[in-house]
Amino acid sequence: MMCATHPNIVQIIDVYANSVQFPHESSPRARLLIVMEMMEGGELFHRISQHRHFTEKQASQVTKQIALALQHCHSLNIAHRDLKPENLLFKDNSLDAPVKLCDFGFAKIDQGDLMTPQFTPYYVAPQVLEAQRRHQKEKSGIIPTSPTPYTYNKSCDLWSLGVIIYVMLCGYPPFYSKHHSRTIPKDMRKKIMTGSFEFPEEEWSQISEMAKDIVRKLLKVKPEERLTIEGVLDHPWLNSTEALDNILPSSQMMMDKAMVAGIQQAHAEQLANMRIQDLKVSLKPLHSVNNPILRKRKLLGTKPKDGVYIHDPENGSDDSNVALEKLRDVIAQCILPQAGKGENEDEKLNEVMQEAWKYNRECKLLRDTLQSFSWNGRGFTDKVDRLKLAEIVKQVIEEQTNSHDSQ
Repeated sequence: MMCATHPNIVQIIDVYANSVQFPHESSPRARLLIVMEMMEGGELFHRISQHRHFTEKQASQVTKQIALALQHCHSLNIAHRDLKPENLLFKDNSLDAPVKLCDFGFAKIDQGDLMTPQFTPYYVAPQVLEAQRRHQKEKSGIIPTSPTPYTYNKSCDLWSLGVIIYVMLCGYPPFYSKHHSRTIPKDMRKKIMTGSFEFPEEEWSQISEMAKDIVRKLLKVKPEERLTIEGVLDHPWLNSTEALDNILPSSQMMMDKAMVAGIQQAHAEQLANMRIQDLKVSLKPLHSVNNPILRKRKLLGTKPKDGVYIHDPENGSDDSNVALEKLRDVIAQCILPQAGKGENEDEKLNEVMQEAWKYNRECKLLRDTLQSFSWNGRGFTDKVDRLKLAEIVKQVIEEQTNSHDSQ
């Protein structure tokens, strides 16, 4: 809402708080409905692939619009944190259609404390990787050498802009790795951390030095050496009076839908993997755990395999702890799927969700969440964004825990 007034940011038309009954529902439910402007021109890469003669001048004009959107965000001290081609949409299919920034799901007001690693690998800035590295060390109990937490700020958006410009000009990312996996490959990480990239002669020989210059100045490893958004808007490449009518190789490259789809799929998988950092898991000491399995063992006199009896100081508590355990099972299945023999991951998720729902039917947040994920009482009818589901279930746990504590 803070950013949506700019002509290069997707507009929010209105927000309603209504009770709405969808076709599969037995009764209306309270919902917040956000009405946004229709963007009919498609994503940035798709638009370029349809342009048989996408020129450097056009790339410069697109970049200027993206930069203006970022300038507006940064003037409000907001970091977007997920700047990538999929989040850049054209208003319509006309030749002069404006490009607009969307998806503020990971945007945050920058107070110098942006520590949670949120990124898509091909577009991630080095300081975000450094923040992630230190974040993981802290989680592992390794005390960081720095007396203050490592943070990153709005300059990570500028790094992402540099990568997007590079891709627009030649059709492939500067830090591309041939080895796809669920974590950033070492060769790709090393290239990002050292700012190692090239301008291969075959694709870059006809591209202007001004274009190469802005890319170099944006892809600086040290944030303080990187162009600011004002520096981008003042750069000669965005303000050149030269024709710059050379046809770029990127449109030909992006006509290969399989290649573009493969890169986007890798982005989605890597982004989901990195967002797991948001899910903080805390383990209690055994002597203070109120676990239904351990309680049952004690009541039945079952001796654990390791020969150690667990002392349960809170014997006889109500089902609230079981309800929370069932919710934690859902998060575990979302993050680390573990289907048994003969099961698939979707069936296992449906199974643990049924159990969680059985014990948490009174929770409005969970009920609304399941409705939004097309839950029919036995399973999900549509493909589930597991990470998003895990994040919301985590909120349900926090809400339930706070409710119990207040009682």
